[in-house]
Amino acid sequence: MTDLSDPKTALRHYLQDGRDALLWKLDGLTERELRLPRTPTGTNLLGMVKHMANVEIGYFGDTFGRPWPTPDERVSEAELDADPQADWYATENESAAGVIDLYRRVWTFADATIEALPLDAHGRVPWWPDHRSHVTLGRILVHVLVDLTRHTGQADILRQSIDGTVGMQAGNSNIPDEDWPTYVGKLTALAERF
Repeated sequence: MTDLSDPKTALRHYLQDGRDALLWKLDGLTERELRLPRTPTGTNLLGMVKHMANVEIGYFGDTFGRPWPTPDERVSEAELDADPQADWYATENESAAGVIDLYRRVWTFADATIEALPLDAHGRVPWWPDHRSHVTLGRILVHVLVDLTRHTGQADILRQSIDGTVGMQAGNSNIPDEDWPTYVGKLTALAERF
């Protein structure tokens, strides 16, 4: 069991839990199911993983002067200028396996930054306004963790709408055993009173 009394260890632990949970939301789905837009704004499961890979490259790389070793794998500023949603979907030339592999390699890259620096190490987020662009590793860890958990929660809802798979992580759904149709019926009846 990991000793979570050290703040850096705790942050890294929860960051990895979130990463693992996000990838778990993709398990067993087809390429089409992973790419299919599930919301009116086009949110899709594979796009969330691509987005988080680019988020971690930027925050744990650029912010601390560590360039991603293969720049052609990340979404460039030019691509984002042409399409502000470019990091939210896989292109025809990108496979689900390739995006997942990229994200796993990004973990190693990001973890090297986290390992090498103390929480109070200073960095600069180049795309943030100058008055708030100067940050510490601790702040960036919290920022990325919040972003990741938001997207993992969204992915949980999207996955549930596909095949009913729901929960916190593989092997521990953290969801009670429930007669869900009856429960949903109860909530629907309650809502209809308003």
